Amino acid sequence: MYETSCLFKLTSTYRFKFPRGLANIKIGINGFGRIGQLIFRCTLEQDIQVVAINDPFIPADYMVYLIKYNSTHGRFKGEVSTIKGKLFVNGKKINVHNEKDPSDIPWSEVGAEYIVESTGVFTTIAKCRSHLHAGAKKVIIAASSVDSPMFVMGVNEDKYRENQTIILATSYTTNALAPLAKVVHEKFGIIEGLITTIHSYTVAQKTVDESSNKNWRNGRGATQNIIPSSTDDAKAVGKIIPDLNGKLTGIYFHVPTPSVSATDLTVRLNKGVSHFFLIVI
Repeated sequence: MYETSCLFKLTSTYRFKFPRGLANIKIGINGFGRIGQLIFRCTLEQDIQVVAINDPFIPADYMVYLIKYNSTHGRFKGEVSTIKGKLFVNGKKINVHNEKDPSDIPWSEVGAEYIVESTGVFTTIAKCRSHLHAGAKKVIIAASSVDSPMFVMGVNEDKYRENQTIILATSYTTNALAPLAKVVHEKFGIIEGLITTIHSYTVAQKTVDESSNKNWRNGRGATQNIIPSSTDDAKAVGKIIPDLNGKLTGIYFHVPTPSVSATDLTVRLNKGVSHFFLIVI
């Protein structure tokens, strides 16, 4: 038996690269929280056309403020304003809606074809069908989902079929881990493995010590503590790479940093290999 440890840097959502050739595709974003805002910034970097944003709790003038200023990723370098309830970003108009029910969002009227579902609320196929009823062609869920097919670029995107209208982009941790696990397993064969994720604090945590009945540890102040937590990433990798199903387990540590995370994978392999060779591949 052989044991080795590899460190794979977790790529933030802000640095995600859309595939080329999407300039003519019109995107709608449902949910303008942290993930929705970062996806929006990413589309601007790569010239992807966002035609509408929906959030029932964020009016257009507040969206301007959220786009302009980000404590972690800095000020927006472009131009953003609002006129008559619509956003104008670098001269391009973006429709703003404040609907609670996705079926009430006029995606078809504004021409939004692909919807990024980033509310964290509509995370099942049944709930996301409301977007299709409103005129969308495809829905990509940017949160955990129990029944949506999952895809990671470079790992299993070849399994995608055109008739799949609702899919899951998986978590950023799984996007960091799955390519690493795939390469190592194909080259040497993984017998079993332990995933350790060092993760920046999130909005779900407390800024100072407070009660948390669901998870006592999460009641500790996020900026003062290293907080262990459970993770479903091992199960997710098992679904994406069926040959690894049941072979991986994992643990999270939420640490007091606002950005940058890492995933460490320790594995037992079928074949002997040097640490240097693993770094090379």
